[in-house]
Amino acid sequence: MNRIFTTTALIVILAMNQANPVFPQEKVEGRPLLQNPFSASYIRENLAKSKPRMIFNERILEELKGKITTDPVIGNLYHAIRLSAFAILDKPVIKRVQTSNAILDISRELLRRVNMLGLVYLVERDKTILERINQEVLATARFTDWNPPVYLDVAEICMAVSLALDWTLDDLPESTIKEAKKALIEKGIYPSWVEHGGDKQNAWWINHYNNWNQVCNGGMISASIAIAEDDPELAAKTIKRSLDGLPNVLCSYMPDGIYPESPMYWDYGTSYTVLTLSMLETAFGSDFGHKSYPGFMKSATYKYMTSTLPSGWYYNFADCADKPEVDGNIIIAWFATQTGKRMFYDRDKFLTPAKEIRLSYLTGAAMAWLSQYRETSDEKPAANWVGTGKTPIAVFRGEGDNIDYYFAAKGGCGAVSHGNMDAGSFIFELNGVRWSIEPGIQSYMIGEEGFDLWRQCQDCQRWELLTKNNHGHSTLTVDDKRHIVDGYALVQKYKTGKHPFVTFDLSPTFKGQLKSAYRKFSRDSERSLCIEDEIQPEETAKVVTWQLITQADVEIVADGAILKQDGKKLRLINDSHPGIRFTVVSLDPPPHKLDKQIDNLKRVELRIPVPSGTGKSGSMIIKVCLQEVKLVGH
Repeated sequence: MNRIFTTTALIVILAMNQANPVFPQEKVEGRPLLQNPFSASYIRENLAKSKPRMIFNERILEELKGKITTDPVIGNLYHAIRLSAFAILDKPVIKRVQTSNAILDISRELLRRVNMLGLVYLVERDKTILERINQEVLATARFTDWNPPVYLDVAEICMAVSLALDWTLDDLPESTIKEAKKALIEKGIYPSWVEHGGDKQNAWWINHYNNWNQVCNGGMISASIAIAEDDPELAAKTIKRSLDGLPNVLCSYMPDGIYPESPMYWDYGTSYTVLTLSMLETAFGSDFGHKSYPGFMKSATYKYMTSTLPSGWYYNFADCADKPEVDGNIIIAWFATQTGKRMFYDRDKFLTPAKEIRLSYLTGAAMAWLSQYRETSDEKPAANWVGTGKTPIAVFRGEGDNIDYYFAAKGGCGAVSHGNMDAGSFIFELNGVRWSIEPGIQSYMIGEEGFDLWRQCQDCQRWELLTKNNHGHSTLTVDDKRHIVDGYALVQKYKTGKHPFVTFDLSPTFKGQLKSAYRKFSRDSERSLCIEDEIQPEETAKVVTWQLITQADVEIVADGAILKQDGKKLRLINDSHPGIRFTVVSLDPPPHKLDKQIDNLKRVELRIPVPSGTGKSGSMIIKVCLQEVKLVGH
């Protein structure tokens, strides 16, 4: 994940120039008023007096120490963290190396080191570990700056330095503590305040609606807690500002918990909200109502539904990697601790042998809530789930002997953070094969090569890419045109249960191309999926293309096509237009020189001419079913 996020700084172009055009936060209904009592006097009276007080406190730390020898998960993860911490001793101390407009590789590595070294110091008070933390903190404090044009860098460094100061329990040299706090103020907090010499463009994220809000406000809160005793006025006004800003992104989870930037970005954005709420609770005894913000706690279900697939992949819509890069999700485990639900606790993955486990860079902090987990519910995940919000999603999962069945589809539009022109698209897994795929994340590095990856206007360069436009997704296309970038597709109706279905209203997606468009997905059997499109074309429409993106080999047959992959087969049945045959368009190599290269990628198309006069009075029905082909002997 580090490699992917190295150039997330480029999204600053998008975020600063693109207002949220389709789901403005000020119009979201049901936003609660949260507590925000912060003042210098409040800090003086309420800040916890003893350390640790950020994510850990004395009670949590003692419970963690006891569980290292009694709880197999805690013991295994602590052993893995300890191995990682002592391995850091053999590496050079952190340096400020900048190869792009961001230093996220550096800030994230610093945060990883503090999580590993700091947790071991909390438990063991090892002087060798303390000395290495001292070296890391001093080196960071002496960076020329923390790269304020990309405030993600500043925020992550603030989080790392603040945790280092807190978890070392004032055992660092007094001179180091003084220098680190000075750096937190001058290189961390001040650049976000114009009255303290900062550029006003540095702090555009304060009230924004994407992950920058969560990360940067979280970093500012951590730094403010770290310097609160020295400068309570600055700390109070900074925390107050951040607590006012956070609801502008928290309402993106409303009402059903969907995180519109993808499951991978849920990990990133939500991790900082979880860290922030945890440190507010340990430092001040309250999360000030944020935990109960509508939709936030529900997001664990969204995360589970889009990340626990038979293939082990994500439902990788928007800018999302194909697969998780760590073993066991420590952020969803916070929700397990809050709810007691076993399904949110990746016990088996947390028990991957300590020498082999791939740790999150935040695992040290996560040990605070992992050690407090108490199972109180063996609730099973729903087989079928539909969530509404900024990016509506439907998921149908298999049960019992049918656990290798997985379908997911989405609405929304391209003009959301990290969005694509892919409303109406879907993925489908069966028999261990992903038949209909999402192309997933595009390398952000092309944005540093002169390609305008981030602006999202209708004719912007971003939409030339196959990963971004509708030609690279399993949806509909009219006259080979792009989707309407801000045409917002909603769930019209749905049913969960034995024979689930969901219908998306895609009409805004095709404004000016189709008068109306409704796409219905239904699971009519345990081993099949049907897609039925009911559309009324505009009089100017000539061809409607039904398309499926796949890596399978394709054989065209009389009634449709046979997909073949990994020794398995799937039939595409052309139910509505038997006189028109599927065609196959190779996308390997892809059409644009900067497109992501995906082996054996192809688009299976059903190109349907619009009958003359249809746009005046009638509608068209396109129906295609995907059905298992049972192999002999199976």
